[in-house]
Amino acid sequence: MSGSPYSSAIGSTVLFENDRVRVWEMILQPGEHCEFHEHHNDHVILYAQTATMRGQELGDDDWGIVQDTEPGFVLYRTVGSGGPLPPHRLRNLGEAPVTHYIVELLEPSPSPTSQPWLHNDRGAFRPVPTSS
Repeated sequence: MSGSPYSSAIGSTVLFENDRVRVWEMILQPGEHCEFHEHHNDHVILYAQTATMRGQELGDDDWGIVQDTEPGFVLYRTVGSGGPLPPHRLRNLGEAPVTHYIVELLEPSPSPTSQPWLHNDRGAFRPVPTSS
């Protein structure tokens, strides 16, 4: 973590922390994006409202991932002990502010490698088609 130029602050505000979990809040205004950051720990992301968010991994020209959320949308990612995930940032494409919560699991990951995103059925997590 210490040698990376990218933040491990994965939200705007820490709401709670103990030796097992850290809970972040991130609020993005319409059109606003957060800075590039890295996830070092397995985590859960929770949305309480409808939102359309787009993500961009470092080095990509396009904002190539869209999250279409409904209230109660949950994403889970195993980062794995070999992390962190590639640096990325997130933009609010909607017309209203969006608040989401990130729960970092601070104990060592049970997986040696990162795993694909998992989510419930209250939204979608999909790449945006790119033109060739």
